[in-house]
Amino acid sequence: MLHLVKPLLRPHLRRLRWAHSKAPKPPKPPQAPPKPPNPPQKPEAFTLHDHTWHDPYSWMSKLNDKVAMRHMDMYMEQEDNYTQAVMSGTDRLQRWPPAYPSTSPLLPSNSDHGKQFPVLCRRLASLHDEFISHNLPSAGFDFTSGKRIEQKLVDYNLEAQRFGGYAYEELSEVSPDHRFIAYTMYDKDKDLFRLSVRNLNSGALCSKPQAERVSNLAWAKDGQALLYCVTDQNKRPCRIYCSMIGSTDEDVLVLEESDNDVFVNIRHTKDFRFVTVNTFSIESSKVFLINAADPLSGMDLVWQCEGIAHCIIEHHQGCLFLFTDAAKGGQSVDNHYLLCSPVDSSSSPRIWEDVFVSDPDWVVEDMDFNHTHLVLNIREGRNFRLCSVALPLPAGKGQVHLKELHPQFLPLPKYVSQISPGPNYDYHSSNMRFTISSPVMPDAVVDYDLSNGNWKIIQQQNILHERTKVLYGTASSASISENTLNTDVFNSANEVSPDDQQLWNDLSEFYACEQHNVSSYDGVLVPLTVVYSLKTKKEDQKPGLLHVHGAYGELLDKRWRSELKSLLDRGWIVAYADVRGGGGGGKKWHYDGRCTKKINSIKDFVSCANFLVDKEIVHEKKLAASGYSAGGLVVASAINQCPHLFTAAVLKVPFLDATSTLLYPIIPLTAADYEEFGYPGDINDFHAIRDYSPYDNIPKDVLYPATLISSSFNTRFGVWEAAKWVARVRECTIYDPKRPILLNLTTDIVEENRYLQCKESALETAFLIKAMES
Repeated sequence: MLHLVKPLLRPHLRRLRWAHSKAPKPPKPPQAPPKPPNPPQKPEAFTLHDHTWHDPYSWMSKLNDKVAMRHMDMYMEQEDNYTQAVMSGTDRLQRWPPAYPSTSPLLPSNSDHGKQFPVLCRRLASLHDEFISHNLPSAGFDFTSGKRIEQKLVDYNLEAQRFGGYAYEELSEVSPDHRFIAYTMYDKDKDLFRLSVRNLNSGALCSKPQAERVSNLAWAKDGQALLYCVTDQNKRPCRIYCSMIGSTDEDVLVLEESDNDVFVNIRHTKDFRFVTVNTFSIESSKVFLINAADPLSGMDLVWQCEGIAHCIIEHHQGCLFLFTDAAKGGQSVDNHYLLCSPVDSSSSPRIWEDVFVSDPDWVVEDMDFNHTHLVLNIREGRNFRLCSVALPLPAGKGQVHLKELHPQFLPLPKYVSQISPGPNYDYHSSNMRFTISSPVMPDAVVDYDLSNGNWKIIQQQNILHERTKVLYGTASSASISENTLNTDVFNSANEVSPDDQQLWNDLSEFYACEQHNVSSYDGVLVPLTVVYSLKTKKEDQKPGLLHVHGAYGELLDKRWRSELKSLLDRGWIVAYADVRGGGGGGKKWHYDGRCTKKINSIKDFVSCANFLVDKEIVHEKKLAASGYSAGGLVVASAINQCPHLFTAAVLKVPFLDATSTLLYPIIPLTAADYEEFGYPGDINDFHAIRDYSPYDNIPKDVLYPATLISSSFNTRFGVWEAAKWVARVRECTIYDPKRPILLNLTTDIVEENRYLQCKESALETAFLIKAMES
């Protein structure tokens, strides 16, 4: 047969020889880099406190000006085209694997395979241990037992069809009798949350209540009544209604707060005996009790204090427990504390007694109750611990040292960054659920049995562990499906000594976590967490990404996120700066980074960035920064102060135009917002705002880092802030096509769409890699 093949080869060889004899084509000239948009400037003057300034892009925020909005639409389209053009060569980097569906028992939130939004499900507790968490399809069908053991409560993919193409839920509460679920969904067209109640037996929506602008809700009368709080046009929670489920009567107005400076909030106690009503303003905070068995019987005032205070009341066997950070004796306190008082107390005002002696070594950050135990989230320095104390507490002893009650400490993995309580609906269950987070461990949803100390991981993305082993050559790929996909997280093997970190799916075998204390400009030590791959530890030229938030006293999100794995495995350093203004250090730590002291947050962040470079943890030319919302303000302000320090930045729905937003709010702001960032009407606050506002302090004629700003057309996030800042940075700074300023726009709420989350994360990762390679 060879003689038949040779004639077929000859013409092909002749064509090859002819092709090789041709002169090579000259290489194509490199394409010119795309040019950024140049929006028109329409300067407008503003004056306050004898200070005048000009804003050339204020027209972008004039939502009622049709001409301005037409120009804004054209400008946004140009920005979108420019971002796509700059990122056009990163398609390979932006490829993202499909999101794996996850399940979480007892009111789990499942992800139907191939769909964007989750499905809220439940199953009988008796079938709890039969559930197999990693089999597809995740529709509650157990392939081992042959039973369908889950019931769908709310399919958010169907809800998306009702609410503009996506599903954004803020609240959901199952009634005490398990017959109904009340939940609120965001209506994009009306910019409000709409309340719905669904009958879980029939699956049908109830005819009432179907209220709008609902901010809180609480069940009463064993599920026969629902109390809900609605907001006014400025999104201030101000009215409480009571609706009798199944009744055709009009909902009853329980409370209306006419003072525009007072906000209202409601919740039920864990045992459903009472509904608590919180009213708070800058001047005072109050808590009222409503008897859940008779929600129309009136409200009793049980607590009041001066100023805004966090006040949570629980009930246990005739005693009220108050967890608060209110001032004591007119003196501000740095941390929360626990008080108690008999329900039937006749004293006026009600007498509250301290439960625990204050202990600076054990700071109580949070608490939860069931019928037999009090569970406390304790902070020792910057380390979190979880312990339980048997109830009822010893009577007649007054306040005691927590250590005297012999608390039972619950097992935790290494490097815990946050402990979040689960719903824990069943007050009479001995199990309590918490989500444990760590920079080097996928979030673990854990059930702790407080009666015997046993624990088991209910949900964790443990497939990542085996895939990481394959990557690092410590496991065979065949073991993934055999050992991981068929793992039963409910078997007794999980109930072992907490010393076995493997049960936590801890990735510290591959990724290291280090904690440093960085001296800020004024000598204050700022916690800095550094994560890196052990495989690439000794490599030089290490790029790094430094995260920050630093506002509202909230903990910086240091959870393990799978999208960061791509950077870590490329040798990147991922760091987290716990600057002043954030959480984890008490009220003083928060207050030292807000309002007129906001500059501390920014200087703390700069100090952490310098530490990474000076200690050669990150290469001096390869440091990037990332901030979300108020964290975007810190990053942008730090860049204004030290533009040479950063090579790239990612700002996600950032707060950038502080002066205009606080002085002329388009989106209604709360008292907490002004307490955090300052009141422009106060001259000292005004000057502080002008000093830290990123938009008002962009330096001229400097080279800015490559920056990706993500924002949304949804007015809840103010796309005009990002657009104004981008335009002004390009106007003031030196243009370098290798350091582009990009505006990435979305039409949906990214946090509620898992595929959009993956897409946005992939774009951010590709942008950072491209910026460092340039």
